[in-house]
Amino acid sequence: MSVDLNAPAWHGQRWAARTALAAAALAVLLPLGYGGLDGVLLLAAGLTGGAVTAAAVWWTLTRRGPARWLAAVLAAVTPTVVVVLFVVTLGWVLVLSPVLWAVAVWSGRYALRSTGKRPRRMKEHRARSVRRPFLLMNPRSGGGKVERFGLREKAERLGARVVLLDPEEHQDVTALARAAVAEGADLLGVAGGDGTQALVAAVAAEHDLPFLVVCAGTRNHFAMDLGLDRADPAACLDALTDGVELRVDLGFAADHPFVNNASFGAYAAVVQSPAYRDDKIGTTLELLPDLLTRQRGPRLTARIDATTLDGPQAVLVSNNAYRTGDPVGLGRRERLDSGLLGILGVKVDSAAEAAALLLDPDPEGLAVLSAREVIVDADRPEIEVGVDGEALLLPTPVHCRIVPGALRVHVPRKRPGVPEAQPRLNWRQLRKLAATAGRA
Repeated sequence: MSVDLNAPAWHGQRWAARTALAAAALAVLLPLGYGGLDGVLLLAAGLTGGAVTAAAVWWTLTRRGPARWLAAVLAAVTPTVVVVLFVVTLGWVLVLSPVLWAVAVWSGRYALRSTGKRPRRMKEHRARSVRRPFLLMNPRSGGGKVERFGLREKAERLGARVVLLDPEEHQDVTALARAAVAEGADLLGVAGGDGTQALVAAVAAEHDLPFLVVCAGTRNHFAMDLGLDRADPAACLDALTDGVELRVDLGFAADHPFVNNASFGAYAAVVQSPAYRDDKIGTTLELLPDLLTRQRGPRLTARIDATTLDGPQAVLVSNNAYRTGDPVGLGRRERLDSGLLGILGVKVDSAAEAAALLLDPDPEGLAVLSAREVIVDADRPEIEVGVDGEALLLPTPVHCRIVPGALRVHVPRKRPGVPEAQPRLNWRQLRKLAATAGRA
């Protein structure tokens, strides 16, 4: 005789799975039943509209002149027409159906989250006290956050030596950090953008010193994935007196460190343009047609273990993998200590492939991989690379690697943390769960 030791929990999961399946079925059948033949046609129109919109976006990015503007109008008008058709045909059902979908998604994720393995969070270690912390601060970062949040004053009150970077001239932050170490600094920190963070972080890793991140940049992706409070940069300095230590990986593209990612292909070529800083949108629209249609730029090859990506327009190599199955957390990393690089490769050569990229749950044009090392090669001796937003020109092939646990990052004990990733809905697993959960 079998005994279920967790009957109440399994019972709740079973009913959550059944609720998800029932709500999803009603969300689909209600519009079809209410609209009859019109409902079936409307469903087909919705799928067609999605494909046309994706194709129009592709044409907008790969065409110039009147063709581009016509495609842009089509990309804007098509979803509008589809929405109007849904409203006219379905009326009140249009409100109820999304509510049912929301119930299905919430219930399904609850059921799967309860049964699946929770991701291992970054382990906290005791942070040893420091006596001579050294911080570099960029007064221009984030529109002047250093001054607005009183970062220099607070850091100095806590015993840190602070050096403000001169916005009028280029300074070698790596040399400044190494000089501070030679003078006895026992912690290195940066209040600035991710590119500056990476350079100083590499010096800290080289000397096995703790590293402090102050989220004073514009986007602060690294700080976000460390779970820091980006709305309050001054709170990051609490790590100097009440902090814990996280062991974090560090990525390298050739000899250049990155805390976030190294990008190859279309985006890297765009940011390399001298006009990009002054006119980001205009420069991007001017360069993308030739880059995406392979009339300009290198032909890339990425080798990841036994897998070869041949001819992608873009390759993104990240310090740990980005979330891809959680739309809410897209662009975030669950952890920074897996010891693996995340690799995203995109290859799209037609409007049809662009539509598949949007509509197909597993499109051929998108490669999602992870590995300790990646080699990116090209049909030319040098290629453009964007390393944490900084434009570089590197000789090929470019060897990307990750050093596990290279960084000892000090963070405040009290911080928002990284939101838990939502599990991807697996309807086959939900059906099994609804039928079998509760049995030992």
